[in-house]
Order: sequence, then C-alpha cells, then structure tokens
Amino acid sequence: MHRLIRNIGWLLTGRGVNAVLSIVYLALATRTLGLDHFGYFAIILALGQTVTGLANFQTWQFVVRWGVGEDGPGDATGFAIALDMLSVAIGLVLAAALVWTAPLWLPLPAELLPVAFGYCVVALLSIRTTPTGLLRLRFAYARATAAESVQPMVRAAGAGIAAVAMPTVTGFVLAWAAAEIAVATALWIAASKQEKIDLSRISFTRIPRAHPGAWRFVWSTNMSGSLNVGSKQVLILLVGAIGGETAAGGFRVASQLGQALVSLAQTVSKAIYPELVHAQETAHEMARRMANIALIAGVLAVLVTLFFGRTALALIAGPEFRVFWTMVILAIAGAIELVGASLESLLVSAGRAGTAFFIRAIPTLIGLALLDVAMGWNGTKGAAFTVLGSSALSVIGFWVAIISLSQITITVKPKADLPPKA
Repeated sequence: MHRLIRNIGWLLTGRGVNAVLSIVYLALATRTLGLDHFGYFAIILALGQTVTGLANFQTWQFVVRWGVGEDGPGDATGFAIALDMLSVAIGLVLAAALVWTAPLWLPLPAELLPVAFGYCVVALLSIRTTPTGLLRLRFAYARATAAESVQPMVRAAGAGIAAVAMPTVTGFVLAWAAAEIAVATALWIAASKQEKIDLSRISFTRIPRAHPGAWRFVWSTNMSGSLNVGSKQVLILLVGAIGGETAAGGFRVASQLGQALVSLAQTVSKAIYPELVHAQETAHEMARRMANIALIAGVLAVLVTLFFGRTALALIAGPEFRVFWTMVILAIAGAIELVGASLESLLVSAGRAGTAFFIRAIPTLIGLALLDVAMGWNGTKGAAFTVLGSSALSVIGFWVAIISLSQITITVKPKADLPPKA
C-alpha cells in the first residue's frame, strides 16, 4: 500500500504539471481560435484520438501481466510491439475511412480534411503503451512521469508559437502533433534505459503459446479501451455531428475542465493494476481502501467545481463558452469514475477483463443511443447527462461483480479445508 501511494504520488505529480500547462494551452487555443474554429480543432483532435483509441491494444497491461516471470518481459514486449504494429495498420485504414466520410456527417471544412488525416497518422505512429508498460512493470513511475511531462510542455510551447506565428486551426494541430511525437520518443528512450528491448523477439505466437487465454485477454482489454474512447472522443464527434462545431468546441472545453477527475481515475487505475497483479491475496482490501480515498477526493473536487468553476471557465476560455452546468455534470461523472477505477482494475487483474468489458459496454452504448434525444432536450447539458448515467451504471456494475467474486472466493475456500473422507 505504501508503494502504491508513492507511485500514485509520482503520477499525480505528472498530472499536476499537465493540469497547470493544460490551462495555458487551452486558454491560448480557445481565445485565439474562438468558439467556431476551436470546434473544428476539437473535432480533428477527437478524430485522431478515436482512431488510436479504437485501433490501439492495451499493451501496457500485457507487459505487466506476462512480463513478471523468470524470463523477464522479453516475450511480452515482443508480443506488445507486434500488436502495436497491427494497431498502426488497422488505424490507417480506419483513419482513411473516417476522414473520407467526414463531410457526410461532421461540420468540418474540406480544406481541413488533409490536416485531420495527417494528425491521425502522427497519433498512430506515436502509440506508446508498450514503453509505458515496461516502466510500470519495474515500478519506475518517477522515470515515466519525467518522460510524460514532455507532452504538456511541448503543447504549451507549441500553442504559444501557433498563437503568434500561425493562429489557425492548422497551427494548433501541428503543435499537438509535435507533442505526440515528443512524448512517444521520450517514453521509448526511458523504457530502453530501464529494460533491454530485443526486436528479435517480436512475435504474435510466443505469448499465446505459453498462455492459452492470452488472445481472449487481448481482445477483452482492447474492447474495454475502445469503450473508454467511445465514451469520450466518439462522444465529442457525435456532439459535433448533432449540434455543430460550436457544440463540439463547448463540450470539449467542459469535458477537459470538468472531467479532469477521469484523468485522475486513469492515474489510480494505472498505478493500482500492477500492484493487484503482484499481490492477489490483498487485492480486495487494497481496492477497497483506494475506493474510499477516491470517494472523499471526488466529493471535494465536485464542490470545488461548483464554487469556482464558473470563474475558472470565464478566465480560461472566455465568455463565449457558456458551459458551466455541462462542466459540473461532467465533474460529477468524473467523481463516480474515480470511485470505480480501483474496482475495474480489480476485475481485470483477477482475469475478469471480459466481465469488466460488458459492464462498461452496455451503459456506454445506451448513452450513445440516447445522445440525440438528450441533446434535443437540453443541448450539451443533455449530452453530459448521458455520460453521467453511463458512468453511474458502470460503477454499480463493477461493485456488484466484485461482491459476487468475493462470495465465490469465500464459498470455495472452505472446501479445501475439509478433512479427507474416511
């Protein structure tokens, strides 16, 4: 538990740096581009993140799960890199299809379509979950935090340059693309210093041969990752498709400020997963403690948003972005996700990645299906309510699944203690 708190501390240090710098580059982007053009910018970013999120495998989990053996992470890393290469190939096809069809359903001008496709390509080539997994496997969170801090620093510097030298959507997209390349390079360098990366061990077959359930775990975690994208980036695209570029821009600002807690939830999840894999005996108690801490932090964060969010929104984005209550609703959803982060990680670490996927999938799909009706009822606030509803249902599902898992464990364990029959 002490190591977990220390590792979360390192990750939160990185998140703190990111939070401060994100205010800088968000303010530069919103005030330079204005509501409409920031909406175009938000749609392009969402396209790139949708493509990488749907195509990308959660390879950091594979490295942590299968890299702890006596042979080290060599085969797990080779399997992860092979999946990364597959992700790039799948992603390029997906990017081409989304950008080619964008004029049919997205409010994106034709001159920005090449920019959107270029950003998708850069995002795919900057996939970095494998080096992140190598660093987490060795609990090198300080090194990972230093490498990941490159991204917000390059974004902030790039946004400043764009605001002065190229105050257009293309200028800001180039700044974000440069940040993607920089952070991926930094993480690969940090991982290679921590662990030797043997490219001769790249293979799709070694890990599945040694671990028969490997492909089932791969597809379950991939689909769970895709659902996380669906609840965020695809949602922004659909908000833009339904409400136009102004709705997409406003919703992205509200999401980035209001759902900072979701990033915190991901931080907790990433820190706790390796600990749960290494210490199955105390996993339930560790997850319970983290959920209690998260509940307190979530309540405090929602209160801060209620009392200071309106002022922060006006100072950062300007008076055009009237999305305060959308931000509050998303903050509540983020607090709920914060509580559920350790529960979801506990399910995955116990080999129930498929269960976690279905618990997340059903509410997410319901929310997306109701998005048009919700926005027709109350605009971006309605969209935020669909996020809140899907988050609440998912976390309730995780909690019920954990209780069921605990009861199964308690029921089965005493049978092993029975005396042998005469």
